[in-house]
Amino acid sequence: MLFNSFEFLLFFPIVTLLYFLLPYKHRWLWLLSASCFFYAFFKWYYIFILVFTIIIDYYAAFWIARTSGAKKKWALGLSLAANIGVLGMFKYYYFIVDNFNAVIWKAGIHQHYEPLWHFLLPIGLSFHTFQAMSYTIEVYRGHQEVEKNFGIYALYVMFYPQLVAGPIERPQNVLHQFYEKFDFDYDRVKSGMRLMLWGFFKKVVIADNLSVFVDKVYGDLPHYQGLPILIATLFYSFQIFCDFSGYSDIALGTARVMGFKLMKNFDRPYFSTSISEFWRRWHISLSTWFRDYLYIPLGGNRVGVFRKYFNLFIVFMVSGLWHGASWNFVIWGSLHGIYLIFGQLTESFQKKFFGLFGGGRFSRFIEGSFTVFLVIFAWIFFRAKNFADAKYVIKNVFATSSHSISQLIEMIGKKELIVLLSAILIMEIVHKMQNTKAIGTWIETLPRWQRWSVYYFFLFFLLTFGYFGKVQFIYFQF
Repeated sequence: MLFNSFEFLLFFPIVTLLYFLLPYKHRWLWLLSASCFFYAFFKWYYIFILVFTIIIDYYAAFWIARTSGAKKKWALGLSLAANIGVLGMFKYYYFIVDNFNAVIWKAGIHQHYEPLWHFLLPIGLSFHTFQAMSYTIEVYRGHQEVEKNFGIYALYVMFYPQLVAGPIERPQNVLHQFYEKFDFDYDRVKSGMRLMLWGFFKKVVIADNLSVFVDKVYGDLPHYQGLPILIATLFYSFQIFCDFSGYSDIALGTARVMGFKLMKNFDRPYFSTSISEFWRRWHISLSTWFRDYLYIPLGGNRVGVFRKYFNLFIVFMVSGLWHGASWNFVIWGSLHGIYLIFGQLTESFQKKFFGLFGGGRFSRFIEGSFTVFLVIFAWIFFRAKNFADAKYVIKNVFATSSHSISQLIEMIGKKELIVLLSAILIMEIVHKMQNTKAIGTWIETLPRWQRWSVYYFFLFFLLTFGYFGKVQFIYFQF
């Protein structure tokens, strides 16, 4: 079920209302049932994949807790193999077959192997797989007690607000919350609804309207040169941020209405002044997951300089592969790994160079602009359908434009362009205000009539200018 759908407008209030009306001891069962329905709404039979991994991980955790030494490692290995195996089969099977065919063809073996079976990638498989893996890893490390209630553990994996696109939660943060009793609290519900409204504004008004022009250009690249490609690439940088952070805001707001607290997933990443800062602000739940479960086990910063940089590169290359079974995603992740390594190697030079701009706001603006340029360049590989398309974009993005500015405005639409620029300006003003205080805190200081005027303004903007074409969230494909 999509958040930006009519079905969710019915689903959310019904589930929330019954959640508060039901006796406390039955609430977890209601949430689990609702979460199963939410996921089955996409493809009902894919729910059996989740059931399979949930059963494996549930019993593997008991095995881990009750054994030691080699048996304990075998139990963790079974859990990880089941999760990675399912992820590999559904997400990377075609990628492996295609690359195998390419390798043997270059080796002179003119044989083409077809996939043995065909299937669609289950929605959000990478997200709930990583969340499930974090549970058994934390039990293995002794940081999390075994969850004895099978239903509660299943709810941890399937909790509908963050089931298909995160944030990727840790058991220490979420599991205990399913045992807590949350009464209806007007201020908390209002805060959650406000966050949901903000998420819908970013998704439906900004991201989905931007997608129309971005898809038009990137879907037919040979017909465009110069300015259309440049604008589409700039638009995509806003589209992917508003799409994914919009989902996260709706997820956090939905959970908050019922009393649950999920981790923050975005913190104004385009305000970063370095790539390392960008990754502390972008998809925080994934970047911390790779830090804790891959980078640190590889040795982290405790090893030599060369090994540390090798670890960084491996983590970001794997992160790229996590996003999609395509060499474009591997290149995207590798680019960010190279950015980080280069940034650390040239840290002292950067301080001297950017210090020439006098420090202060102007210096930070230059650093931020350079960081955003690197991020946007990498997004080209993320958005392009394949390497050939990415190469075409890079080659032609600054070529002589095939369209005049008036033609471009006509392509986008005058009204649509005004709406988009206004909405992005509003978003950036809100982000700027968050430098000093949380926007929710600021709104609560306003008189009631001003506060509700703000809510109605965003609701009006959403209903009047929102694109309601049921555009799927970008990160659903991961």
